[in-house]
Amino acid sequence: MSDRLRVGILGGTGMVGQRFISLLENHPWFETTVIAASGRSAGKTYEEAVGGRWKMDTPMPEAVKKLIVMNVNEVEKVAAEVDFVFSAVDMTKDEIKAIEEAYAKTETPVVSNNSAHRWTPDVPMIIPEINPEHVKIIEEQKKRLGTKRGFIAVKPNCSIQSYTPALKAWEEFEPYEVVATTYQAISGAGKTFKDWPEMVENVIPYIGGEEEKSEKEPLRVLGTCEDGEIKLAKEPVITCQCIRVPVLNGHTAAVFVKFRKKATKEQLIEKLTSYRGLPQELELPSAPKQFIQYMEEDNRPQVKLDVDFEKGMGISIGRIREDHVYDWKFVGLSHNTVRGAAGGSVLCAEFLKAQGYIRAKG
Repeated sequence: MSDRLRVGILGGTGMVGQRFISLLENHPWFETTVIAASGRSAGKTYEEAVGGRWKMDTPMPEAVKKLIVMNVNEVEKVAAEVDFVFSAVDMTKDEIKAIEEAYAKTETPVVSNNSAHRWTPDVPMIIPEINPEHVKIIEEQKKRLGTKRGFIAVKPNCSIQSYTPALKAWEEFEPYEVVATTYQAISGAGKTFKDWPEMVENVIPYIGGEEEKSEKEPLRVLGTCEDGEIKLAKEPVITCQCIRVPVLNGHTAAVFVKFRKKATKEQLIEKLTSYRGLPQELELPSAPKQFIQYMEEDNRPQVKLDVDFEKGMGISIGRIREDHVYDWKFVGLSHNTVRGAAGGSVLCAEFLKAQGYIRAKG
């Protein structure tokens, strides 16, 4: 019997679910023992359920091919087989809220990739390098749910990962106004070019709901945990445009920042490259050794060359330069389905395990 924790993946047949399965192959702490999906897939082997829809660039892990897919709505049955679950279900927001709470109430921790609970006051929205202290709010959530070990934690939207880490690294210079434009990969919509041929050689200047998330979620991540709730940061004020571009993986951001305190380019770069969070100190299995890299070349970061920095868990920043309207501007890049989705959730679960919030049942 493995001493790794037993993991269930809710919504395991979709693109993010597939990414979870890929990332958990040979994971030192976690083992995928249950894959749950809709009634259409339930009862089939995982290989049969996915069919020709495997979207990862690495082969489907042998260990999961013959797993019989369970019905995600049979909450008690799924929960009995696992120590915790990752949630990547494709449902309405209300359905997601209900099913994630149902799993939590079976004393099964839920680490969610979905947006449904990101604004639930007692659910922490975590980038472990930036706001690890927000996990304290889980105790309030357990009181509300009436649980001893069951809870929900979420990761933020993929689009904010390419610039929010820089804002955190520069907090002593007090960034107070930010303009960002994100250029977002099609995998953020769960698509490949085969699924979405109209994206080839195309740009679509609209991604539903994304601009609001990109403007608001950083303020929750950068907020403080006080009196049993997350108080939003008042600054920086962020305005954002989000554009879909013909790239498979990797969200790029072009960002302008105003600071209250003067900083030199050298200081800004040093703050980025020296920034370390608790995942680095704890040496968590999925933590990048270098969270943020700075690239000196004028033409970097590039998606093709840099999206897989630190196995897709690192952030790449380049082109810091003074601006004649704002103080400084820069370009950021993050991997949207690794750091921005499944990988960020796996790191969050590792952090929660290290802090004692996730452990074996029984």
